[in-house]
Amino acid sequence: MKYSAFAALLVLGLIVSPVRAQEKAATAPAVKLAPQAPDVAAPKLGPDGKVNQGFLNAHEKFVKTAQDGTAELVFLGDSITAGWGGKKEIWDKAFGVYKPANFGIGGDRTQHVLWRITNGELDGIKPKAFVLMIGTNNSGTDSAEGIAKGITAIVETLRAKQPQAKILLLAVFPRGEVASPNPGRDKLNQVNAIISKLEDGKHVYYLDIGGKFLQPDGSLTKDIMPDFLHLSGAGYQIWADSIGTKLAELMK
Repeated sequence: MKYSAFAALLVLGLIVSPVRAQEKAATAPAVKLAPQAPDVAAPKLGPDGKVNQGFLNAHEKFVKTAQDGTAELVFLGDSITAGWGGKKEIWDKAFGVYKPANFGIGGDRTQHVLWRITNGELDGIKPKAFVLMIGTNNSGTDSAEGIAKGITAIVETLRAKQPQAKILLLAVFPRGEVASPNPGRDKLNQVNAIISKLEDGKHVYYLDIGGKFLQPDGSLTKDIMPDFLHLSGAGYQIWADSIGTKLAELMK
């Protein structure tokens, strides 16, 4: 009887211990991460300080797409660019003739795109053009000057690694419902003023289509941006229509 009681307690202990371990793990504080500079290449990290697996999986997929070597037009960016994946009809009609590739990852910041294009996403392809729109996810933590430096570093890397390609550099899209007060949008306006100077008329072309998403009073509507950041189908149609003429020139 004594042995049976001891065995029962031992089994109970084996059952309870993993549960307690899981509870401890669940309540463990996240690793305190050092800030990432917007102009220094860095992978996206999770709360545990390790490279975010979703980010890494998407990156590896893009590397394979690049190695395939068929893409002639590459979109680079964050979730706003990644959102083209859910608007296939608009995408195919507007860009299908160009053999496009979508290298957008949700949550990406300038440093993450910079890391991706220096770690395989430009290897194996020689596209005619890139469409770059990045920086909104940096707006909560970085200065306008810092964000602009990050975008500049991406443009310079694209020029160094893909000298034959034209770059259509888009102004960072407006965010937030109202025009004012809107500190986030004000900061992005400063970013856009700086990066507009990257246009050289030969390889880099700057285009600000942000105003096309706005109402006359400068506000955004849910019809265009349901959460005042990400685009609806109507928003993606505006994007496609707004860059079509310039893109046709660059893809010749």
